[in-house]
Parts: sequence; structure tokens; C-alpha cells
Amino acid sequence: MSSATPRAPLRVTVWGEDLHEQRDAEVAKRYPQGMHGAIAEGISEHLGEEALVRTATLREPEHGLTEEVVAETDVLTWWGQLAHREVSDEVVKRVHRRVLAGMGLIVLHSGHLSKIFTRLMGTTCTLRWRSAEDRELIWTTAPSHPIAAGVPHPIVIERQEMYGEFFDIPTPDELIFISSFSGGEVCRSGCTFRRGHGKIFYFGPGDQDYPVYHHPHVRRVIANAVRWAAPDAVHARPRLIHSDTDWFLDGDGDGDGVRE
Repeated sequence: MSSATPRAPLRVTVWGEDLHEQRDAEVAKRYPQGMHGAIAEGISEHLGEEALVRTATLREPEHGLTEEVVAETDVLTWWGQLAHREVSDEVVKRVHRRVLAGMGLIVLHSGHLSKIFTRLMGTTCTLRWRSAEDRELIWTTAPSHPIAAGVPHPIVIERQEMYGEFFDIPTPDELIFISSFSGGEVCRSGCTFRRGHGKIFYFGPGDQDYPVYHHPHVRRVIANAVRWAAPDAVHARPRLIHSDTDWFLDGDGDGDGVRE
């Protein structure tokens, strides 16, 4: 009989602006629970009892990302487009610290221009785009990667906004997907990065004008990414430490250079 302690559910926060849904009747019809609602639904659909999923939006106090919420989040997903500049710098710092400590971050579609993603990447994160009902083919370049588990090669999205190269991001740690479009463009649409102890995944599909977050394989990729980005542990923030030359000889032995 196994005495292993059951693993606690993964705590997932799905963040979205929730502005298109409030301002555009067609988007509201497409996403009656908001895009964040559809994304959360897809994660719950695939992860079930493995995850506790909640949502947060821009207009909530502190954008729904209070110190308590962020501290209780293992993986955060981020969708934004209209109001990147409205996101509080203090909230961005809070999320940034948490990512460096080990929280996973899944950045979706136009979240590539969010304050948090550009801060973590250190580049403009700009790209080529066109909204003209292109067909997108998402080709798997790392079929053994857990984010690609259970999805076809390629994933076909019949109607989607085009995102193309040059995409001004650092060289990804892993390139999981590359997309091609009916206009001939290509884009690195599924990329992983590590910053500090945190794992980050950028996934391109998902414009508000198309029902992409209802697509079963897009939902599967996002759920896979949430599971992949889960931290093994959340670490203390690294700090600058003064170390005396004789700290080891004194038998302190813990390496923190602090004398009791």
C-alpha cells in the first residue's frame, strides 16, 4: 500500500482584460463567459480535479491580482490587447517577482505586448500581423514535448488573425510550434522560456474576432502548458549577501554569510 501524500491541486489563475467582451456584441456572443471564461473552461475540461481554476480581470481591484491571489497562484495565464498600458506597474512587479520565484506563466496571443511579457523578455516583442480571416496551420516542431501531447500535426484553425515573423523575442529555450498562414507568412507560435525559477510559454493563436478558444486542440495545448509550467517549489527571492572570508572556517556551514 502506498503511503505517498496526494498532490495538492494546481492553483491556476486565468487573467483577461474582459474589454472586447464588454464593448463588442459580436465578441460577447462568441464568448458569453468572456475569453477568460472560455480559457478557464478548457483548462478545467482537460485537467479536471488536478487543477483549481479561477479568473481575474482588468477592472477588478488591483486587476484581480492582489498579493494574496498572486501568492496563491501556481500558474497564471495572461490575455491582453487593448489596455496593456492600463495595467498597474505595481501589479506587474508583483507578478514578475512571483515568476522569478517559480510561478508558471502562459502568455496568449496579443499578450506578447503586455508589460509582464516584454519585461521578462527584454525585447520589444513586436511582430507582423494582419486580421483577414487567414487559415493557420500550427506545426509541431517538438513532438515529444509534454505541451504537444495529444494534438494533431498540424492543428488547423480555419479562421484566425495572422501573426508573422519577424517576431522580436529572445531565442526560445524550446520551440514547440511554428505556424504558417494562407498569406505565406510563418511565426514561432509556441515558445518556452525560463526566467529565474519560473517557466514561461507563449502561444500565439487566439484573437477575439474568431472562436479560437473553443477549438479543442487549442484548449488541449493550453492545458498541457499549464501542467508543464507548474512549479516543483516556489523559492525565496534571491538576495545580495555579504560573506566574510572566514565564514566557512568558523563552522557556520550554511553558506549564507550571516553570523548569529
